[in-house]
Amino acid sequence: MSSPIPVKVLSVNISEKKGTIKKPVSYIHLNELGVIKDAHAGSWHRQVSLLGIESIQKFTGQANREVAFGEFAENISTEGIVLYELAPLDKLSIGETELEVTQIGKKCHGSGCAIYNEVGNCVMPKEGIFARVIKQGEVKAGDEILLERKKFRVMVVTLSDRASRGEYEDLSGPEIIRNLESFFAENRWLCEIDYRLISDDPDKLKALFTIAGTEKYDMLFTTGGTGIGPRDNTPEVARLFVNKEIPGIMEAIRLKFGVEKPNALLSRGVAGLMGETFVYVLPGSVKAIKEYMGEILKTLRHLVFMLNGIDVH
Repeated sequence: MSSPIPVKVLSVNISEKKGTIKKPVSYIHLNELGVIKDAHAGSWHRQVSLLGIESIQKFTGQANREVAFGEFAENISTEGIVLYELAPLDKLSIGETELEVTQIGKKCHGSGCAIYNEVGNCVMPKEGIFARVIKQGEVKAGDEILLERKKFRVMVVTLSDRASRGEYEDLSGPEIIRNLESFFAENRWLCEIDYRLISDDPDKLKALFTIAGTEKYDMLFTTGGTGIGPRDNTPEVARLFVNKEIPGIMEAIRLKFGVEKPNALLSRGVAGLMGETFVYVLPGSVKAIKEYMGEILKTLRHLVFMLNGIDVH
């Protein structure tokens, strides 16, 4: 039985001018702006480019010649990992450095790219990845690469006196979970979802908000308690913890569905940030959950990027 291919750096490469191939060097040094002396270093999210030998070899036949490391303008040529199957916010530890993936692929420069001018195609826009520097240091050929996948921690809380007593099955919380699992899978992100079913008790809800905040959950979704009944207190509790409200999300949802169903305007849903935890307070019906999640998920990826300082415009 053959041993697995080690995950490592095959070459490190630099170019001092954009649009030109990079040349292999003995080592590169990463600082807060990227690769020192490289043309693509700067205060942006694509500081360091990486491309796997697996992608380079696929392209070699089209070029009808051997393609050297750096010809696709990658700073780091790798082996043993399918880079384009990673996702933004995954982390790569290389030697003494740490990189955070920020983008998979890019728009092709076309005639502004040296390899494209020669062959009429380029693999970097399809299979290369980009990263920013988290921990500075030196990288050289032979360095081992360790991958840490980003795993989102999400708490989903259903508030219902009757469901918590077992009088009927909670369907709204599981509907949120199904939507989230699909969203994370589509974005190649891992997720861990913590589901809680409690009564309409503001003290119990406050305790869960505290847990989500102190344990740094990425997201907290609640369903139920958004009406005006005597035990509907979810928005009031949420606003005790949310320090940055994002009002446009809920306003747009209420208006969209309230045009045909005026009762939809009565929901007191809330969206915002509790520190670095996204908070979404949703109504209790399954139908409303489907409507709300359909709209919320349209902006959630962009919000994650914004929160993490990744400008992908």
